[in-house]
Amino acid sequence: MGTHKYIEQIKDLFSKSAVLSFHTISRSIKKGTHKAYAKQLVYYLMKKSFIHRLTKGWYTTRTDPSLSVFAFQPAYLGLQSALSAHGLWEQETIPIILTTKHIRQGLRTILGGNVLLKRIMPNQYFGIQHIQDGNLVLPYSTIEKTLLDMIVFKQPISKEVIRELRKRIDTKLLKAYLKEYDPQTRKTISLFLKKNNCL
Repeated sequence: MGTHKYIEQIKDLFSKSAVLSFHTISRSIKKGTHKAYAKQLVYYLMKKSFIHRLTKGWYTTRTDPSLSVFAFQPAYLGLQSALSAHGLWEQETIPIILTTKHIRQGLRTILGGNVLLKRIMPNQYFGIQHIQDGNLVLPYSTIEKTLLDMIVFKQPISKEVIRELRKRIDTKLLKAYLKEYDPQTRKTISLFLKKNNCL
């Protein structure tokens, strides 16, 4: 199989998935020392601007920095970016990724845009739903989990957003989520929820 066919093979992989790991690309190439050969092909496709690097070992054909959520799995888009996805936040926001991975937290430039990375404990990885975002389907925190994350990360929530949240939250689900936290965190969250009539 020639180089052209391998390139077409990689392009076919990307037609099925918006984000691919180098491992997946490399595994699809059966030629000799496939890792070294895959690196050459990936470099060639990046030079031709067919694929773009999201972060180490992860690539996409798209230009949306939100896709980097797939490079930090287990992860989801949360906080203000989730409020925005749920139609509860009208201000422009950058993608905010919450991940259980041991990563350097803070701002990163990915695909020419800013992305904010925050770490969560593995026991706080729940309450995720997939939302259509243009022609992509991305993992976001549910409305209930977004509210809890906003409290845990001490993010300011306007009275207007609280009003909208009260109309839309499922209190049964919110109470179920609360049980996942340690007693001290649960107490802090409960105080906020009661104070703002969310429970």
